[in-house]
Amino acid sequence: MSEQDIRDERLKKLGVLKAAGMSPYPVDSHRDTSNAQAIAAFDDLEKSGKKIHLGGRVMSLRGQGGIVFADVFDGTGRMQMVLQEAEMDEKLFRLFADSVDTGDFVEASGVMFKTKRGESSLKVKKWRMLAKALLPMPTEHFGLKDEELILRQRYLDILLNSEVRAMFERRTKFWQAAREFYLSRGFIEVETPILENSPGGADARPFKTHHNALDMDVYLRISCGELWQKELLVAGFPKVFEIGRIFRNEGQSREHLQDYTQLESYEAYSDMQKGMEFLKELYRHIVKEVYGKYTFEINGHTVDFAEEWPLIDFCSVIGEKFGINPLTCTEEDAIQAVRDAKIQVGEALNKSRAVDHLWKSIRKSISGPAFLIGVPVYLEPLAKRSSANPEIVERLQVILAGSEMGKAFSELNDPQDQRGRFEEQQMMRDAGDDEAQRLDEEYIRAMEFGMPPSFGFGVSERFFSFLENRPAHEAQLFPLLRPKSEA
Repeated sequence: MSEQDIRDERLKKLGVLKAAGMSPYPVDSHRDTSNAQAIAAFDDLEKSGKKIHLGGRVMSLRGQGGIVFADVFDGTGRMQMVLQEAEMDEKLFRLFADSVDTGDFVEASGVMFKTKRGESSLKVKKWRMLAKALLPMPTEHFGLKDEELILRQRYLDILLNSEVRAMFERRTKFWQAAREFYLSRGFIEVETPILENSPGGADARPFKTHHNALDMDVYLRISCGELWQKELLVAGFPKVFEIGRIFRNEGQSREHLQDYTQLESYEAYSDMQKGMEFLKELYRHIVKEVYGKYTFEINGHTVDFAEEWPLIDFCSVIGEKFGINPLTCTEEDAIQAVRDAKIQVGEALNKSRAVDHLWKSIRKSISGPAFLIGVPVYLEPLAKRSSANPEIVERLQVILAGSEMGKAFSELNDPQDQRGRFEEQQMMRDAGDDEAQRLDEEYIRAMEFGMPPSFGFGVSERFFSFLENRPAHEAQLFPLLRPKSEA
């Protein structure tokens, strides 16, 4: 039977409900007990004979003659409802048998009892329809198999696949654990603009749109309020963080999406060295709270968050692997090293991009967790220079399972140095690098009023997808897809 044939049959059953005087989509619900509550209090409910109202989606139906068994799921658990013609109004029993399908939302009142097989169940006295489903669900046994269909009809995938449902429950716990960690340490949570005159705080290509009321072009932010949060440090807030959506108009891959959730935080009177301990505590807190363990298998890597996190020096590992020093090599040397290593790139190269590609080819073999340090100034326009070597910045990256899983710095608070680096970035943009940062005069002006030394950090939901060992888009509830007609 085709889907349209099934829909037509269900429309007829909807008519049967209306003819019997029962609304197929009532305004209210009398449900007063969840399935989980009924299961937890079963002994007391059975003993007392108290009438309760349960409700949920019918996941399966079976029975014949004068008895029907309905397995109902309400989001908290499953409960078997038993309808016996001899125990309830005959017309109401017949209406259930003639009009209810799997997928329908129903409500029933009755008392708890155990069947002959010992299954905790609701003995139904009355029932009514809450929402008649017109389309059939895939059978629970087979579920959805087509990957694109799974993403397009995520609601069915979550309904039928308990593992997927559990993953998204963990996703909620993931961000909750991060939030609790920050709040317990005296940070305040803030919200910064998503629409910006000039996108900053990261090297990325932004989405551009038009603001009709102000008649001007604006950009969707590419960082989680980095420059705004640092202005809040200027304003006198010592510890701030934000968990929010950011948008980058770039390519998709197992690790990269165009819109995703990011955590960013800034702490005054701290720095990269102090921040290392803070981050180890943060990551360990999250994995322990969400998964109850420290060791994970991720993309062929074994990762143990409880181990010590080694330091990896950027220039040293590139020198050992490719024979060039990122601090002193020419642009031609860096580009030639990429060619000699046969690293595939999909962009025009300058020194910065070439050196970055060299590092990324090394990174793939590092299981971590580890901290990458010693990055050249020209790769990071927003971090403070090292006092030991002004050619490198006080920046660290968390390396995990061959990828970058968070970035942090001792924040640059020298407005003159910041202006010089912004100007270098602007020249790169003018030369065709559309991911280089823009000169932001307003941010420099705020910094000229004085910004305290501080530690800044950011990590995205990529961390969660890695812990789940899934591609990034599979770990999102509703990833962006082409319209079906264009797919």
